[in-house]
Amino acid sequence: MKILIVSDTHKKNENYFKVLEMHHPDMVIHCGDAEGSEYALSSAAECPVYIVLGNNDFFSNLPREITLDIGPYKVWVTHGHNYYVSMGNETIKKEAIDRGVDIVLYGHTHRPVIDIDDDIIAVNPGSLSYPRQEGRLPSYAIMEIDRQEKVHFTIAYLR
Repeated sequence: MKILIVSDTHKKNENYFKVLEMHHPDMVIHCGDAEGSEYALSSAAECPVYIVLGNNDFFSNLPREITLDIGPYKVWVTHGHNYYVSMGNETIKKEAIDRGVDIVLYGHTHRPVIDIDDDIIAVNPGSLSYPRQEGRLPSYAIMEIDRQEKVHFTIAYLR
């Protein structure tokens, strides 16, 4: 199973459409700040699309956060701004452990992260539209579950 994880597209969706065409995922998870593009993002994909509310998603009915069962994993999706992710991911990781999930997916910082601990996996795909990491390449994450139901994460960049 291949899951495309994106965040912080901020209504600038061209790169999202490119990545969808490149990967043809089984599922898309958007970690917030779609800014009213929910319909365009969902209808472009030929798979289930889950989008959570970001701090710039004004007047939206999106859920603030969701919990999904993906394969054997319990996955919590949130934008992250309510968990101080701009200061680091320790607070969101602690909250994820307290919630009993295996994986937390978040955005907000526009910087990609894969943080694998014994207790929790925390992944931020960065931003496809306004990257802030060194080199400033648009980024996204791919989550793959292999035949043995082991999860693998990759950060990918558009050049």
